[in-house]
Amino acid sequence: MALPILDTATYELTLPSSDVQVKYSPFLVKEEKILLMAMESDNAGEITKALKEIVHACTFGSINVEALPTFDLEYIFLNIRAKSVGEVAKLKLLCPDDKETYANVELDLSTVEVQVDEKHTNEIQINDKVKMIMKYPTIDSFDPSVDASKLGTEKLFEMISGTIYEIYDGEIVHKASDYSKKEMNDFIESLSSEQFGKIQNFFNTMPKLEHEVEVLNPKTKVTSKVKLQGLQSFFVSPSHMTA
Repeated sequence: MALPILDTATYELTLPSSDVQVKYSPFLVKEEKILLMAMESDNAGEITKALKEIVHACTFGSINVEALPTFDLEYIFLNIRAKSVGEVAKLKLLCPDDKETYANVELDLSTVEVQVDEKHTNEIQINDKVKMIMKYPTIDSFDPSVDASKLGTEKLFEMISGTIYEIYDGEIVHKASDYSKKEMNDFIESLSSEQFGKIQNFFNTMPKLEHEVEVLNPKTKVTSKVKLQGLQSFFVSPSHMTA
């Protein structure tokens, strides 16, 4: 006789990048095991792989996680985590006023949203004739907590060439996928410093998972505001978080 199959609740969210509705379920013990093993390894690559596996499994394979913008993947995982082990996360944050004391903070994960800069656009006007259409980088290619201007030259060029979708030259449209890496790098190198700065601004103003919390220093009694940015800021092993 077969063992009983347990029903799992299903929820729905809206992808910040496209407004597409996605159904998801809480992760099960088998997914939590994948996450815990990755966290125990303390390897960023393993943790990223685990996040993608969990999001793929908990969205029933309905979305291509490899192509998801980083902020979409983070937002989905945060919602999955909230429905799996509770919407209130207990965090230990460094107090900004003395930079040495840690305070316990409870955060309602249902209040955390992807923040969008009002001035952000994925269209970059290079000059009167040429403009670029950008696509958002995936978690494998970009850490949203890093300022693009502080990346090494090689890494920055690699990221930019990988996120250019189309280049418009008047009425002519060039799809970046039709050109080699060298051709794309040659094009980027032909930009002026001002034009290159517009591309860096695209990365610095991209939508990001971000939330501001108030932290009370237990020693000094000073209340400060701390900005949590990127999944790592909210990321604590589910087994050690109490709802």
